[in-house]
Amino acid sequence: MSLVTGDEVQPEIADHPVQGYEVEGEEVNTELDKYWKAVKDNPGDFTGWTYLLQYVEQEKLDQARKAYDAFFEHYPYCYGYWKKYADMEKKQSGAEKAMEVFERGTKSISLSVELWLHYITFYTEEFGKLENGMEGIRGIFEKAVAACGKDFRSDKLWDTYITWEENLIYKTNLYDRVLQIPTQLYSHHFENFKHHVLSHHPKEILTLDNFLQLRKEVVVGTSELNPEEEAAGGDDGPPGVIGPPGEEAPPGMEIEGEKSDDDEAGKLRDRIISIREEIFKKTEDEVSKRWNFEEAIKRPYFHVKPLEKSQLKNWKDYLDFEIEAGDHERVVILFERCMIATALYEDFWLKYAKYMENHDIEAVRQVYMRACRIHLPKKPYISLAWAAFEERHGNYDLASQILSELDKNVPGLVMVNMRKISLERRKGNTAMAESLFQEYINNASQPEISSFFSIKFARYLLKIIGDTERARATLQAAIEKDRGNIKLYLQLLDLEYQCRPISEENVIKIFASILDCENFPLETKAKMSQRKLEFLEDFCASITTLKESYDEHQKLMKELHNERKKRPSETTETSEEPAEKRAKVEGTQNGTGAGDQTQATGMDPYYGHWGQYANSGYSYPPQQWGYGQHYYPS
Repeated sequence: MSLVTGDEVQPEIADHPVQGYEVEGEEVNTELDKYWKAVKDNPGDFTGWTYLLQYVEQEKLDQARKAYDAFFEHYPYCYGYWKKYADMEKKQSGAEKAMEVFERGTKSISLSVELWLHYITFYTEEFGKLENGMEGIRGIFEKAVAACGKDFRSDKLWDTYITWEENLIYKTNLYDRVLQIPTQLYSHHFENFKHHVLSHHPKEILTLDNFLQLRKEVVVGTSELNPEEEAAGGDDGPPGVIGPPGEEAPPGMEIEGEKSDDDEAGKLRDRIISIREEIFKKTEDEVSKRWNFEEAIKRPYFHVKPLEKSQLKNWKDYLDFEIEAGDHERVVILFERCMIATALYEDFWLKYAKYMENHDIEAVRQVYMRACRIHLPKKPYISLAWAAFEERHGNYDLASQILSELDKNVPGLVMVNMRKISLERRKGNTAMAESLFQEYINNASQPEISSFFSIKFARYLLKIIGDTERARATLQAAIEKDRGNIKLYLQLLDLEYQCRPISEENVIKIFASILDCENFPLETKAKMSQRKLEFLEDFCASITTLKESYDEHQKLMKELHNERKKRPSETTETSEEPAEKRAKVEGTQNGTGAGDQTQATGMDPYYGHWGQYANSGYSYPPQQWGYGQHYYPS
C-alpha cells in the first residue's frame, strides 16, 4: 500500500474526466476550445485550469460558469477561486447568485476563515441595511464559528465577530466562548475581554440572572462573612434613612450608608475576570501542548505541489496527539484542516476514515466519497478500502459500483478485477463471477494476464464449484495460448495431484508437454524431468516406465552439461563465486540440490507446490547407482 513509509512520497493529482464541456467530435478552432481541450486531456494540469479560468473572464457568463463548475469538481479547496467566482456573479448576475456561490464555497471548504470573512463582508454590504440584515449577518457569523471556530488559527474570525457585535451581553458571551478554545492569539482575546469588562458596568455586560447571581456571591456573601465589620460601618457612617423591613433597594441604588455602587462594581468586575482567568490558564496549557505542532505547519492551504516529508510527519504526529487527547470535535476539525493541505495523499484519507469508523458510519462514507470521487479517483487502495467498507455493511450494490468506477478510471488493474470477482463470489452470485472470469480471460491485453486469470478461474472451478473437468479444460486452453508459461503447467500438475485416485497417465502427459515444448530452456526442462522422476518413484505402476524416464533424464542432463560448457562467460563468473555457493549451484545442475527452484528456473515460489518433492533427498546422479545397473547386467 502506498503509505508514507518510503524514501519519497508523491501525491496523486486528481484527474478524473472533465464534465460540463465536450469537444470530442468537434473541430477545435477557437481559443476557448483549445483551453478546454488542454484540461480535458489532462485534468491534473492545474496551470492549464488557471489559464482557462483567466480566459473565460472575457467570455459570456454561461461559459465562465461551466469552467468554474468543472474546476471545482477537481479542486474545491481553492478558496481564492470561490471568491473570484462570487465576484463575477455579483458583477454580472447580482447579489443573489453571488450568495449562492459563497454558500457552495463555504460548504466545500468550511474551514476557510478567509472565505467566511469575504462572505460576511459581501453580505453586510448587500443586505446589512435591510430590515433583518443584522440577524442575517449574525446568522452567518454563527455558521462560520460553528464550522471553523475551533480552528487554532480562527482568531481573525472571532475578532471580527466580537468587534461587529454591538450588544454587550452578546459580546460577553462571545468572549466566554473563545476563551475556552486553544487558539493562536488566546492571550490577545483575554486582554480584550478584560478591557471590555473594565469599560462597562457589570449590569450592562451580563444577563440579569447572571448579574444577580454574581452580586449575591460577591456582595451578600461578603456581608455574611463579615457581620461585625458591616455593623461597625453602620455605626461610624453618616446618618441615613433606614427603610422599613422587607424593603430593599434594587441593585446599584443602595441607600445612603451602604457600600457605594463603584466599590461594588469594582468587586464584581474583579470576580468576573477572576472566573475567566481560571479558564484562561487551562486554555493556555492546551495551547502550549499544540504550539510546536502549529509552528511546524508551513503550508496550511491546498496546493498541487508535494509536501515535504517533515510536513507530512508533523501532520501525522499532530493527528495522533489529538486522537490521544480524546476530544472528538477537535480531532475532526484537525482532520479537516489536514485534508486541505494533504488532499492528494491517500494515507491521510485512510487514516481519517479509519478514525471515523468508531464514531459515525455515514461520516466514514462521506470521507471515502470525497477522497475517491474528487481528490483521488485514480488511487486504487482508497477505493478498494471504500468498497470493502460498504461490503462489510451489506451495501453490495454500492461496493460493486465503486469497483466499477475505479475500473473505469484506471482500466486494466488486475487486483481491481479480482476484487470484483471476489465480491460476486461472496454474494453467492456464481454466474456473474464466472462471467467476469471469462471476460477478463478473453479481453486480457497480454497473454500473461490471461494466464493469470485462467489459473485463478481453474482454482475457483476446482475448489469452489467442484468441477474438475472444467478446471482442467480452462488450464489446457490457456496453455494453447501461452505455451511458455510454466505456471500454467504447474497449476495443471497441482490439479492432477489433487484428484483421487491420481491419474498417472494425465500427469505423465503434462510432464511430456513440458519436456517437448521449445519455449522452455534446458534448465527448466532438467528441473521438471527431476520432478517427473520423483513422481514416478511415488506413484508409477511400471518399473519399465521409471527406467525409461531415468534414461531420458540422464540424456537431458548431458545436453545441459554440454550447453554450459559452451558458455565460458558464465563459467568464469561462477568460478569467482565462493566455493560453498558454487558447489550448491553445481549440485543443483546435477539434480542434487533441487530445493531452490526459483534460482534455477525463475519460477514464482507461489506456484512451487513441488518444493516438497525437490527436498525429499531423491537424486539420480549419473556416476551413482541407477536402475539399469541392477536389472540389466552388462
